[in-house]
Amino acid sequence: MQLREATPGVWEIPKEGDMHVPGRVFATEDLIAAALDDQALQQVRNVATLPGIVVASMAMPDIHWGYGFPIGGVAATDVEAGGVISPGGVGFDICCGVRLLTSNLVADDFERHRTAIMDRLDQAIPRGLGEGAIAGRGLLADVLERGAEAAVDAGFGTGDDLERCEERGRSAGGDPGVISELALRRGGRQLGSLGAGNHFLEVQIVESVHDETAAEAFGLAEGTMCIMIHCGSRGLGHQTCTDHLKVLGAAMARHGITVPDRQLACVPVRSAEGERYLKAMNTSANFAWANRHILAHAAREAVAKALGVDVDSLGMRLVYDVAHNLAKLERHPVDGTERLVCVHRKGATRALPPGHPDLPEDFRSVGQPVLIPGSMGTASWVLAGEPDNPAFRSAAHGAGRLMSRKKALKVSSGREVRHDLEAQGISVRPGSTKLLSEEAPYAYKDVDAVVDTCRLAGLARPVARLRPVGVVKG
Repeated sequence: MQLREATPGVWEIPKEGDMHVPGRVFATEDLIAAALDDQALQQVRNVATLPGIVVASMAMPDIHWGYGFPIGGVAATDVEAGGVISPGGVGFDICCGVRLLTSNLVADDFERHRTAIMDRLDQAIPRGLGEGAIAGRGLLADVLERGAEAAVDAGFGTGDDLERCEERGRSAGGDPGVISELALRRGGRQLGSLGAGNHFLEVQIVESVHDETAAEAFGLAEGTMCIMIHCGSRGLGHQTCTDHLKVLGAAMARHGITVPDRQLACVPVRSAEGERYLKAMNTSANFAWANRHILAHAAREAVAKALGVDVDSLGMRLVYDVAHNLAKLERHPVDGTERLVCVHRKGATRALPPGHPDLPEDFRSVGQPVLIPGSMGTASWVLAGEPDNPAFRSAAHGAGRLMSRKKALKVSSGREVRHDLEAQGISVRPGSTKLLSEEAPYAYKDVDAVVDTCRLAGLARPVARLRPVGVVKG
């Protein structure tokens, strides 16, 4: 495969053969080398063959191998010109995302109450592969219809949170009627739970501020305590993806579509199968919006109980909640003409620029908060969207895996990983100590390099760096 550095931090895979557009990867030399090791760049090339794709098949600096699309993949297809939608471009954990809460607590407050806070969070946050949730199944139907708004009406969190949530915590166009009974059974008893794998709830301290104006707008100040939550749509989203991969895979022949990898199963957005998948994806997204909202409510209450204070006295306010596994119909300029495109972001977050009408009023002057968690035990970042973003207003979603879970397990035991983290002053409350090594810091890329690439490429600018002090692991 040909690969050249077009400009600093931007690599091109030239259009050739069955590719409709070139490939474009935002990365440093070290990050691009890691992508070569796991065949993720071949997936960038494969995505460039999708019908209706425009501009380029893109990948963020945290790129690594995924199902069909690379994780970190971004692709837009022209809806009115037969452009397709592909579940592989969304992922199995539909609407997986990150939510960040700030507070008026400071580092000293956490240190004085470290054990109490972590123990309360450990008790309050259901996690693991199976069932267990904060909300009962009775709320499920309303959540699938209305997302986080339904959670607010059920007594979880406040309506103010919705203003600081992408899409106000509700994906329009959902239809609970298209969700399979198996998906409902899998997700029905998981509403308000963290899950497993790379999902987490992390207590963080704002270590440094790099953009004072944006940090003030976001409510971030050096030394203050934050809570970051990373999770998605649990078994409901996973089953929904599985269901529609089968349907779309079988439908491709009827639409005259062939792809180089069966994991790229796709159909035109404007087809019966495409529209049904969109409805199912948006419905699953509503589960995820509500899921993070309910977990944030539980976290607030846990911290308040640990300190023996009223929840309101914590000043624990939502900075933002943003998804990184969705496909959205958006308007973007393509070859000088604004077009309706289906933007797939798989392991990539939306990064709206200053002035965008979808932003809350108090963010209009600085742009959207972009949340980039690091690996367990390393820093996380808050960035802000830039005006001339070259990737359909998208940015990275995290550090990105450097090694497989299987390989990571062989490096250190879970007990060793926990010991190392505790020695660094990071309290760990794992769902499974044995599996901690799957998510160890050494299994991930350098998040600072990912963030610097975002800055260099104009995807988003750094606002604040957050260091971890406690983690509740899925």
